[in-house]
Amino acid sequence: MTAEIWDVIIVGAGLSGLSAAHLLRKRNAKLKILILEGKDRVGGRTVSTEIPAASGVDHWDMGGQWVGSTQTHILELIKELGLETFPQFNVGKKVHHMGGPGAKVRTYRTSIPALSPVVLMDLTQILWKIGRLCATVCVEDPSRTPNAVELDSMTLHSYIEQHAWTAELKEEMGLCSRSVFGMEPSQMSFLFFLMYAAAAGGVLQLLESAPGSAQELKIKGGTQQLSQCLADRVGWKNVRLGSAVTAIWQDAEWAKVTTTTNTFLCRAVIVTSPPHLAAKIHYQPALPSQREFLTQNMPVGHMIKFIITYQTAFWKEKGFSGEIVAGSSSECPFCVTFDATSPSGNAALVGFIAAQQASRWSSEEGGERRKAVFSSLVKYLGPEAASFLHYEEKDWAKEDYSGGCPVNVMAPGLLTYYHPSLRKPCGRIHWAGTETATLWCGYMSGAVQAGQRAALEVLAELCPMALTQEEQEAMQHSQTIKGAAKQTASSKLVYQFTKKTMVIATLAIGAALLLAQNQNALLKVKTYLTKGF
Repeated sequence: MTAEIWDVIIVGAGLSGLSAAHLLRKRNAKLKILILEGKDRVGGRTVSTEIPAASGVDHWDMGGQWVGSTQTHILELIKELGLETFPQFNVGKKVHHMGGPGAKVRTYRTSIPALSPVVLMDLTQILWKIGRLCATVCVEDPSRTPNAVELDSMTLHSYIEQHAWTAELKEEMGLCSRSVFGMEPSQMSFLFFLMYAAAAGGVLQLLESAPGSAQELKIKGGTQQLSQCLADRVGWKNVRLGSAVTAIWQDAEWAKVTTTTNTFLCRAVIVTSPPHLAAKIHYQPALPSQREFLTQNMPVGHMIKFIITYQTAFWKEKGFSGEIVAGSSSECPFCVTFDATSPSGNAALVGFIAAQQASRWSSEEGGERRKAVFSSLVKYLGPEAASFLHYEEKDWAKEDYSGGCPVNVMAPGLLTYYHPSLRKPCGRIHWAGTETATLWCGYMSGAVQAGQRAALEVLAELCPMALTQEEQEAMQHSQTIKGAAKQTASSKLVYQFTKKTMVIATLAIGAALLLAQNQNALLKVKTYLTKGF
């Protein structure tokens, strides 16, 4: 059978792939573009589902759901597609439970939990240190970061063990890792963590729902609309679902892309699959060894996301925001929850079971897992939590052509030796996907940025006149990066925070009675204040 001929074939109909197709189509409407997707839907790691609710049914996101006001690429797309956002509700008391099932359950209203003076000082000093390191990271090429080899030789866990003074803060940092990456701190390079945080503007931006942070806004109607609207504009006739790519061959003239049922010829390919899935495609000739080694050693996070609908938002009536932060324990499966009330007013909570907890609880029967979730919610929010309308969950590790979420991470040693292969084209093959982004890597905005960057690379080869002078210069710059990235405006927020908190914490820790309870921490505080200033 004669192979169909296209100009560009895109592997993956998620946000990155469809953003690439959209830009290609806008710049040159004559280009023949084909998008191949293994799933039976578009959207990749975004999927919106109708769930029974107080008013009947409503839409909730079972995958990626948040955007932020500093995520320019996704916000521009939302505006172009005529969609709307609404803020994440965060008013009221937040629940904080760390230290095991028997520890005291606390509440707080600020962005930082009600920590003891010693732990607050510990948090301040480690944010200060990490903030300084983030400001030196070259996101485009982390190997150019000062002391890159040393930073990449350790895990996030080993850095925390060396620099955190208290067991409480070490537990807090573990929870942060699980909620952001779906990974334990021992599973990723510390330099990768710094790069990821720097791409977002700082560590706090990854964790908060405040303006400029990752959990600031949601999209009315759900995030899968983004991909569906893009497919409308690209043309559904150019999107083939249930067409998983199994092999890509290329020579001096053509690339040949094969699925289980068809073969296609094209002049350029954009692969947007997550690295662990891109590694399963057979390439001929074989990809450079650095690229192969990189993608075969980028594990993906593990998250189980659940949505629970209620007749009323009882937590708001009781003065709670719906946000719960819980440490890893044998009783509570989830690490964090948020209010998920829809724009139409249907009450709901969203929560995440992540990393080691996800691995453990995914092996339990669904009924046992749900029972443990509600038992914990009753403990934290009251008996009303047991009177729900519907419970819906999604284990992303079991999703075909995803195999996990929210992002692939890098183990120690990969960034300094293999990172350039992440974005570097291999002949006619170009790479996209949120993992390849330099702004908000790992998020929907990063997926859009990466897709647009790959599209510009293809345009530079097939029809360079479609690029602006600024875009041509930007692409040349990206290929010859010099020096480390400068401190960003958002990373300065970390310094403003730490300066204020440093004063408060230092005054509080001046109470000798409190410090006497932790002589080891006192010694470290004295050492830090002597050397750090």
